[in-house]
Amino acid sequence: MSVTPDACAPTAEAEERGVARLTADDSRDLALVLARSVTDTGGRISFDDVLAAFGHTRDSLASVEDDESFNS
Repeated sequence: MSVTPDACAPTAEAEERGVARLTADDSRDLALVLARSVTDTGGRISFDDVLAAFGHTRDSLASVEDDESFNS
């Protein structure tokens, strides 16, 4: 099966909407954004709630010593 150049040509509607020149990466990004917008319930979790779930507070996290083994 061969693909003719016209088969890959952007449609007038796509050009009008400004999506005629999407790359594969752009298409994946667009699909991700659309999927997230459809499935987003609007609920958010605060950073403090996440810390509490792991038994920390902002103060306790600030007092934790840095592990220098990650810097080598």
